[in-house]
Amino acid sequence: VQLQASGGGLVQAGRSLTLSCIASGNIFNVNTMGWYRQAPGEQRDLVASRTSGGATYYANSVKGRFTISGTNRKNTLYLQMNNLKPEDTATYYCHLKNGGSESSRAYWGQGTQVTVSS
Repeated sequence: VQLQASGGGLVQAGRSLTLSCIASGNIFNVNTMGWYRQAPGEQRDLVASRTSGGATYYANSVKGRFTISGTNRKNTLYLQMNNLKPEDTATYYCHLKNGGSESSRAYWGQGTQVTVSS
């Protein structure tokens, strides 16, 4: 299984970016894909996730500004980020939990940098 993330960049506060992630390989029908982010010196935190059944989760810090979406058939995941703030600056990682149990194997993409200037 491989995850390929793209779409990061440098933007001014208040602007938007969309991140994309494509998963390839032996992807199970039941899975959860999500976006994590990690700022320098900080831990990696979950930003948003989406199950193959369509259920979504958002961290409080991004609710109302970020939207996660995806297509099961193409194993793609998107993160639409609106009204970006300097505190959103981080490396964003695509994540896949391949299966429906807590012990399902997890995979990470390579990370894409998002920098928001004030």
